[in-house]
Amino acid sequence: MPLGLALLVVASILILFGVGHRVLDRLRLNDKQALFILAAIFIGGILPDIPFGKNFSINLGGAVIPFILAVYLFVKAGTGKEKRRAALASLLSGLAVYLAGRLLPAEPETMLFDPNYIYGILAGVIAYLFGRSRRASFIAGIMGVILADVAQGIENLIRNIPAPTRIGSAGVLDAVVLSGFIAVLLAEFIGELREKIQGGTSKKRLHFDHAEFTSAVGMKEEKKEGEEEEEEKEKEEVTNHEEDDQ
Repeated sequence: MPLGLALLVVASILILFGVGHRVLDRLRLNDKQALFILAAIFIGGILPDIPFGKNFSINLGGAVIPFILAVYLFVKAGTGKEKRRAALASLLSGLAVYLAGRLLPAEPETMLFDPNYIYGILAGVIAYLFGRSRRASFIAGIMGVILADVAQGIENLIRNIPAPTRIGSAGVLDAVVLSGFIAVLLAEFIGELREKIQGGTSKKRLHFDHAEFTSAVGMKEEKKEGEEEEEEKEKEEVTNHEEDDQ
């Protein structure tokens, strides 16, 4: 079984056993939605490509469904800043994969690893570095590989290269799934580590912004109205307890 499909199966099993709820919450997905999407990508990945135009085709599991998922998550992004980070990270991730495709040997047989795995890892790491949040990183990880595939198809069209362009097909599905997994896992684990280092459970130097913790290092530390209201509530509770004791 290809790596991408194997990862989808593993992820589905983990979700069924209740693992990964925190990540799904950050992605604005519930268990049923996540399982449906994973199943759709799996089934779409083994279906024949959909042809359109001369020498062009597209795969449901490797391109169409991941693209729809990325657009959905982009729309659900909490802030405009997060959307801008997701867009920038997607472009940079796509550029990195495209350039890697130009630099790596033309014959995959000469390499120790499948180049699609390299593309997936590269896209996932860059997506995290520039996406930062779980959602933006996941979007960029998926879109980076798809954009690189589309760019290669456009280049073939402009230069009249007769090679068929199959967007999201074959090993590209592996790269798409791998990049998305790596991006969100890096964001989750490193994000958790940073949160603990920067204040633990109190998160004194972090701001909670639309279900995402963002670093406040180097920024002016100002109390938000919500924090002031919390303090007032705590004071009222203490006063009530004291009055009850009396």
